Amino acid sequence: MSDDDDPFAGIPDDPTADLDRADQTLSIRVERRTYDKPVTVIEGFDPDATDLADLASELKSAVGAGGTVDADAGVIEVQGDHADRVRDLLADRGFEVA
Repeated sequence: MSDDDDPFAGIPDDPTADLDRADQTLSIRVERRTYDKPVTVIEGFDPDATDLADLASELKSAVGAGGTVDADAGVIEVQGDHADRVRDLLADRGFEVA
């Protein structure tokens, strides 16, 4: 069956996922770590509503940097000062960034 014939084409598998993202208010800051290296820290994720590992992978690929995830705390860290780019990428994915 083609998309033209499918009445459910374009409807996401989980329509509440967009609502879950919109309910989360994220904060982004840049910290200086060892040897004065910058790290972009994104906080405020609901670990139950967001797949942090997948999102972190997308963000790291988009900015060309490494990073890590602390799923228990709901934090993604990306190596380097990417606050502006990460803010735009998260907004494109439906997240509210303070």
